[in-house]
Amino acid sequence: MAETRRLTVGFQDNEGLRVVCGERDSNLRWLESRLGIRVLPRGMELHLHGGHDEVAVAAEVLAAVLVKVRAGDLIDTDDLSQIMAMRATATQPAGTLRPRPLMRAVTDPELGEGSRAVAPKSAGQQRYVEAIRDHDVVLGVGPAGSGKTYLAMASAVAAMHRREVKRIVLTRPALEAAGERLGFLPGDLNEKISPYLRPLYDALRDLVDEDKFVRMMDRGQIEVAPLAFMRGRTLQNAFVILDEAQNCTSEQMMMLLTRMGEHTKIVVTGDPTQSDLPRGIANGLQHAVHVLQGIDGIGIVHLGLEDVVRHPLVGRIIDAYAADRASRLGDSAAQADRKMPR
Repeated sequence: MAETRRLTVGFQDNEGLRVVCGERDSNLRWLESRLGIRVLPRGMELHLHGGHDEVAVAAEVLAAVLVKVRAGDLIDTDDLSQIMAMRATATQPAGTLRPRPLMRAVTDPELGEGSRAVAPKSAGQQRYVEAIRDHDVVLGVGPAGSGKTYLAMASAVAAMHRREVKRIVLTRPALEAAGERLGFLPGDLNEKISPYLRPLYDALRDLVDEDKFVRMMDRGQIEVAPLAFMRGRTLQNAFVILDEAQNCTSEQMMMLLTRMGEHTKIVVTGDPTQSDLPRGIANGLQHAVHVLQGIDGIGIVHLGLEDVVRHPLVGRIIDAYAADRASRLGDSAAQADRKMPR
């Protein structure tokens, strides 16, 4: 018997739900006939039921539909057909996301917990969340604003909520472009490392109530430590997030990944284009992507500009800097060529 799956999609915006469903639920009926699944609207939720793979495809299509809805587009069955065709050729639909969420969850189970549950907002983010669910080690590679850190933290909170792990371990290489060192910062270890882990703290505070955040910290359910302090440890029953991994050396990356104990998941996030490592030192994130490709149990997800969900200008800024970098590299190559003896 084929494996079946049930998935609930919850909406926080009635207008968004109406557009997704289409006139007289025509979009839902199209998904049913095309994928051979059931899509049942119940209040502010859509309930998907069918084959495991088909339901997963429907979730990806809905995520892509929401990109268009947030951009102000109306959706009909022709759009759904186009999105399905684009997915089949591994081309993701374009669109700009607005900050306010329309959809509470497209994954099963939900990310986060309770009223603060969140959802992927693009097809790439959906693949990233599914990779975290299905693998013990995940490398999330992509530009700023693509949701790497936030969705990793949401997945960690969901795992804690389901009692799959006993603690969340947050770590990051304590390296800044200015060369600031931990020893010169005031306070104890948590106070020293806290500025480096601020993005993770911000995400966590957005996902759980402040009182619960304080309780989790007091009980040791949230642990923060610089990457260097992981050496020699075995991490068990933990959800480990290594952020800003582009600032790790290859040796540091291997050291962290070999800390895994029983019932532990590690998510590594980073953007190789923003490394602060000194020249001549290999980027540990890029090296890990290369050497770990194809290993069973390890998921590698590349996010792109189409997955950026911050202010619409963020994607354009990233694009502009990438174009400038390419131009300068081209000029440098041309100058070197002119200096070569003839």
